[in-house]
Amino acid sequence: MQKRLTTQKALELIRSSASPCDSDGEDIDLQPDSDSELSSDEETLPLPKKRARLGSEPSETAKDGTVWREEQVGTHLHFTPIEPYATDGEPSAKARRRLRSRLQSFLCFITLDMLRSIQEWTTQHARHKAQLDWFMDLPELMAFISVVILRGVTKVPSLGDSWSANLANPRIIATMARCRFQDIMRHLCFDDMFTRRERAKTDKFAAISDVWGSFATNCIASYNPGRHITIDEQLYPSKTRCYFLQYIPTKPDKFGIKFWVACDLKTKYICNVFPYLGKDPSRPSGERLSETVVMRLMEPFMDKGRTVTTDNFFTSLSLARRLLSRKTTILGTVNKRRREIPQSARQMDRTEFTTQVFSTTGATLTVYAPKRKKTVYILSSMHSVVETEDTTKRKPNTITEYNKTKCGVDVMDQMVREYSVRAGTRRWPVAVFYNMIDMAALNAHVLYQACTGVQERRVDFLVQLAKELGNFHVSQKKAHKEKLLRQQPSTPSPGKRAKCQVNHRCKTNNATVRCVDCYRYTCGKCTRVIPWQCQLCSNSADC
Repeated sequence: MQKRLTTQKALELIRSSASPCDSDGEDIDLQPDSDSELSSDEETLPLPKKRARLGSEPSETAKDGTVWREEQVGTHLHFTPIEPYATDGEPSAKARRRLRSRLQSFLCFITLDMLRSIQEWTTQHARHKAQLDWFMDLPELMAFISVVILRGVTKVPSLGDSWSANLANPRIIATMARCRFQDIMRHLCFDDMFTRRERAKTDKFAAISDVWGSFATNCIASYNPGRHITIDEQLYPSKTRCYFLQYIPTKPDKFGIKFWVACDLKTKYICNVFPYLGKDPSRPSGERLSETVVMRLMEPFMDKGRTVTTDNFFTSLSLARRLLSRKTTILGTVNKRRREIPQSARQMDRTEFTTQVFSTTGATLTVYAPKRKKTVYILSSMHSVVETEDTTKRKPNTITEYNKTKCGVDVMDQMVREYSVRAGTRRWPVAVFYNMIDMAALNAHVLYQACTGVQERRVDFLVQLAKELGNFHVSQKKAHKEKLLRQQPSTPSPGKRAKCQVNHRCKTNNATVRCVDCYRYTCGKCTRVIPWQCQLCSNSADC
């Protein structure tokens, strides 16, 4: 005997993938209700098509051919993540051996060879433009950098105020005169000015390329970063005339020179950095700029199990697979307009705090709606399972992890700006040099604390570093001044009087005698009169 069902019940039974027979083995006979009749059009309608399935979950093909499989939240995905890098960031063995002071930590990044190069080309420029006997030795160049750092710590309205009576920094005054500082700044040069035009045909960064390349190499060699590295851009404020000046309206300073930066997440140490110089003819045809930047920055740190965090400018599925082939994972936001994103994930009007998970070979895509018409897309190759928190917002672990690791470069930029040595200049190589000093000082602080175990405020570190940089030059100046004072006669020439060299209580008084200790001519107002003593009292005072 056949069991008769209504059309609606039979369709529901088919859609629920039930057996076409009852448990007693009787056949199903489709028959319309007595209350409703099926039209001829309805009778010939085809059955609904089932979605393509891969395994047990529905799959979807993106525009670029990537096959995505929708997964349930909390289930283990179909790939095994690589073993993560387990060590925190630490100084390299070479840096640990040679570092004993703040000055040595700074010289790990701006080495003596780099300073000698700057000294050589600055002297060449000055002798060509100004005077043939112009000279600057290495200690004086270090003292110049010391004054630059101190001016970043103590901000004043203008350059002259650093030597003024009211706003002056005594340490700056003791280190270098204002006129000499301006003279060095006027001729500061970082390459051979006679061969620059030829080199600039193939290298837009030729005016400071050698010095900057040495600095970036030293940053890589002096520190081993931890597991998490953040990659982002830095816009160094400048309005100088150069081919690669950038305008980014969303930045606080809209004009500047752009640098690609990789930072250690925990310490904010700058692991690798290079400038953006416009279109690169050496970049392979068809390769995205973002992929080239990430692969170049991460090249020294590959094959160790590290994770790189990027924003939606950099993140793509092809980059994730390239990094995964080098035992490196990626975590970052991704633009929903990319061709590899499945069409069903682009839906905007979602229920608040809902999560959708897709997986493909070596990567997962998390689609999370923090608000009703706002959706966040996170691509990850480090998570083998996506779980949500047991809170009101039900955030996935991929979102939480990204929020913790995304801020490395931004925090570094904030730290650099707080005590930046940046000053007005019309020459872009000088602006790049300022940025290099800022980065070197930040890295030196991280390195010094890691090697010595001394926790020190960054502002205190910068002041002491500036003091150590200028100490040798200051002692040279003092010794030279004493030598000149000793060489002057004990009394002025007959019939002449010298000017007072102490000026403690006077301005321009005349003097005829010298101090027995410092050998400076001293007037009567600036002389201390010693009371008369007998021989017995004088002998007892000496004992």
